[in-house]
Amino acid sequence: MRGQCLCGGVVFEVTARRLKLYRCHCSLCRRQSGTASNCAAIVSADKLRWVGGTEMISSWRKPTGYRSDFCSRCGSPVPNRLASRDAFWVPAGLLEGDARLDVVADFHLASRAAWDVDAAAGARFDGLTGDEFFALVHDA
Repeated sequence: MRGQCLCGGVVFEVTARRLKLYRCHCSLCRRQSGTASNCAAIVSADKLRWVGGTEMISSWRKPTGYRSDFCSRCGSPVPNRLASRDAFWVPAGLLEGDARLDVVADFHLASRAAWDVDAAAGARFDGLTGDEFFALVHDA
């Protein structure tokens, strides 16, 4: 399966037949993703191949060792090599195609944001027009 950042500058391929996704709800992952959780997979290094754009990858690291790699043009998080294993962290939202992706775990639920509730709790839509979306979520 192929993956790319938002602008399409950083492109990679994953040859794994199935990816086990996890969602981490800790504060670092929330800040890194800008969402309630970080949804990603861990992929063996021999199953990830860069197609292009590696020169566009920038990194930011906390003194504790936490690292975030991202496209320097669009800011999308991109795969980064794990320090302690021969593997890559791969953001699930970058992946394209019909590959088998299974969420197998949610982590750090005790530190999740107060507004991070089960998806079934909110309204659900297959699609909305721009006006419908704005009316639903705009602060009144």
